[in-house]
Amino acid sequence: MNRHESEVRHWMTAPAVTVQAQTSLLDAYNYMTENDIRRLPVTDKDGFLVGILTMSDILRTVPSFFQNEDLATDLLLQDQKVNQVMTADPISIEPDDTVQDAAEAMLEYQVSGLPVTSEGRVVGVITESDIFRLVVKSWGELVTE
Repeated sequence: MNRHESEVRHWMTAPAVTVQAQTSLLDAYNYMTENDIRRLPVTDKDGFLVGILTMSDILRTVPSFFQNEDLATDLLLQDQKVNQVMTADPISIEPDDTVQDAAEAMLEYQVSGLPVTSEGRVVGVITESDIFRLVVKSWGELVTE
C-alpha cells in the first residue's frame, strides 16, 4: 500500500456528525445513542472545531444513582450545554496526514478517535475502527502476495 492509499482521507468517516457548543447535553446524548457513536466534534456556527464531546464526558455529569431513563437525569442533561463538559481545543488531524500519524496521535494522547479538519473546519472523524479496517486490508494484501 502506498502513502496516498494510507492517507486519513481514505479511511475517515465523512461527513462528520457534529454538534454545536450551545446544544443541550440531552440532545447530544440522544443524537449519540440514536446514531451509535461515542464522540462528537463540537463546532462553532461556521463549522470550525472548538471541542470534542464523548459519551464518557456526558456520563460523568450524571450522578451514578440516577437511572438512564430517569426524569431527573433528563432534566439535568437538558439544563447543561455541550460547551460546559466538552474538551476544548482537542487534538485533530488533517485529511492528507497518514493513518500512522493518526494512530500515533491516538496512542500519545490516549484517545480512541480524532476529528479530521481542513483549514480548521471539521470534515470527518477517524477512529480505532477505521484504523483496524486499514490493518485488515493490509494483512489481506500481504497474504495474497
